[in-house]
Amino acid sequence: VSQLQPEGGDGGSQGTTTMKRAHKPNPNPNPYRCRYQCRYRYLVAVVVSLAFLLGKRTEAKRPPTSLFPVPAHEAGLLFDPTEGEKKNNGRSTNLIDLCKEFYYDSDVDHFSWSLKSRTYKQRVFVCDKYWQDRSVDADGKEKKVRGPIFFYTGNEADVTLYLNATGFMWEYAPEVGALLVFAEHRYYGKSSPFGSDDRENLQYLTSEQALADYANLIEYIKEDWGAIDSPVICFGGSYGGMLSSWFRMKYPHVVDGAFAASAPIWSFLGELPPYDAGSFAKVVTYDATREAGASEYCAQNIRSSWVAAQNMSWTSQGRDHIRQAFQLCDDVPLESSYNLTSLLYWAQTSFDYMAMGNYPYPSSYMTNGKGDLPAYPMRVACEAFQSQRMSDAELVSALAQASKVWYNYTNSMECLDYRKGVNPETQSVGEMWDYQFCTEMFMPSSRDGIHDMFFPQPFDYGYQIENCQKVWGVTPRPYWVTVNFGGKDINAFSNIIFSNGEYDPWRGGGVLYNVTESIHAIFIDGGAHHLDFMWSTKYDPPSVLQARAQERDIIHEWIEDAYKRKVSGRTYSF
Repeated sequence: VSQLQPEGGDGGSQGTTTMKRAHKPNPNPNPYRCRYQCRYRYLVAVVVSLAFLLGKRTEAKRPPTSLFPVPAHEAGLLFDPTEGEKKNNGRSTNLIDLCKEFYYDSDVDHFSWSLKSRTYKQRVFVCDKYWQDRSVDADGKEKKVRGPIFFYTGNEADVTLYLNATGFMWEYAPEVGALLVFAEHRYYGKSSPFGSDDRENLQYLTSEQALADYANLIEYIKEDWGAIDSPVICFGGSYGGMLSSWFRMKYPHVVDGAFAASAPIWSFLGELPPYDAGSFAKVVTYDATREAGASEYCAQNIRSSWVAAQNMSWTSQGRDHIRQAFQLCDDVPLESSYNLTSLLYWAQTSFDYMAMGNYPYPSSYMTNGKGDLPAYPMRVACEAFQSQRMSDAELVSALAQASKVWYNYTNSMECLDYRKGVNPETQSVGEMWDYQFCTEMFMPSSRDGIHDMFFPQPFDYGYQIENCQKVWGVTPRPYWVTVNFGGKDINAFSNIIFSNGEYDPWRGGGVLYNVTESIHAIFIDGGAHHLDFMWSTKYDPPSVLQARAQERDIIHEWIEDAYKRKVSGRTYSF
């Protein structure tokens, strides 16, 4: 556990791993550069010598077992927002049926006049099932106002994933009579300014443009729906959580508070003190230890498996064993050291996703709603590594078995291909996030094979910039996020909740201590990637129940204070 503590005692930062890449967008998304749900820059064209420092599809589609990110019949949902609604074949009504979908004409470029008045159709879902008017005291007189607005700052995926996943908003809305709004992030889902296949006009894909979208949208909704006095609380997880916190910082007159779950806002260059670029891999490794509920020898065996695969790759018999163990498709090459390198990075990625999605119940959140990972998937993967001593062949077979928990989550794949991601939706998201990495979301990362269970992968700053230029034609601004949003100097801001979980690799870049009396940090023992945002289930650990109760109390106070300011006509001092 001690190796996971961030340097400097300040909460540290999450590390990500960025490998050298081919000169085209890679279909394999890299989770530690994207989610948040972060959450994507998988680079298989790595220098072969680096990969060996330690030692020298056919897919049958299956829908998720429920329309929620957790299966109701297995996880035991404690709240049903569709109660009283029409059921279809015994299944709960899709939450989308409880909302109104519309497309808002949002400016493509908020910060210049180069495109004149060009707009794009931004997809938005407004859900008013629980929205209630209320009476508040206005200088001794009772005034009737609309209920508060809960606004989800959409991140790097189709917004319907977050609409169905964010149980916290749905469960809390009835208590305060809130309107739910889920806004889709530009260039993701169906909100494409230049068409879904366009890759030539990505210069407007920035966090600043997205925040401006949200600010204009909220002003429109408040005016159009007669909710001028309604407090607005924004919610987001992973990258969405980063946006949520930055939204409150940049537009405090638009949003009255922000709940940012698993938001690694301190994972950029220029932080003082600097962050630990290897912390992501360290937490993934922690999730594979007995302290996190995994088998005793899992982490040490995974660390040995990379060398074992390299050793076996030198002979045709060994390569045949690797191919058979990983169930590779016939047309997948495995003849060169480059091929093996690609396979090992592909296998490594599975542990990163399973660590983020290490929930106490089956969940389809990490697969973009396309199928369920088992409860505590990292523990399931570690079952293959239970023996203290394992031969090279046994280690390779165990590595393949563990990887399949992620890549064959449907249990229906006839064969696997390391050149492909877990599903097309995840691959598409990875490409767009790769561009964001190459512009402003430049989060360095590393692995060393000593403090983590992987193999040495130092971050090559110059090479990453060079490849961003070759692939996307852009040069990263590595310090821009820190300059733009303040880095660790956020004392001047207010009304933000940062929550992080013990099992979430992104926690290293999160805010882990109370910055001020109004910037709260909540740590969840046994929590994975924004577990507190998910639906309440009978398997929730006590820590997440306590966290949600604390979060509700804080938000309730924000709402009441906002009503007092707004209806009394007093000016809010920032």
